[in-house]
Amino acid sequence: MEKIVYFEPSDAVKFDLERFVISLNRYATVDRAETEKALKDLEQYDTLHVSRLVKAGVQLLDQAGGEEAAKAYYDDHKQYFGEKFERLRRITGYLVGTLERWNDGKRAEESQRVKHSVNSCVNDLVRAAKLQDQMLAYNAAYAGKISE
Repeated sequence: MEKIVYFEPSDAVKFDLERFVISLNRYATVDRAETEKALKDLEQYDTLHVSRLVKAGVQLLDQAGGEEAAKAYYDDHKQYFGEKFERLRRITGYLVGTLERWNDGKRAEESQRVKHSVNSCVNDLVRAAKLQDQMLAYNAAYAGKISE
């Protein structure tokens, strides 16, 4: 890795291993060889966002100085992780954030949705069984409302 980008491509600076080790040693004593070993995976990138470097620093400090040192380092560098975002859900054409203002029908609809994962490793038989259980629960709830 040659450059570290902070917020914009124009603010890229040359990476300095010595400076990085010194900044880590303010929080706990971190072995230079361990630091180089941890950064080996990041060498494939010519330009790297500073948040990746901070994550590596947190891991190194957690191993060398414990959780408190890692937390202190993270707290001092958390501005590099950007803005937090709010999850939005689409329900019948409307974008909404939290479920707290939804009525009971919309909450029931959301709870019965099939949840998909980007990198799901659940096999198809397990997924089919879960879908069948959801459908049986839905039918039982629906049949109960009709009989009332």
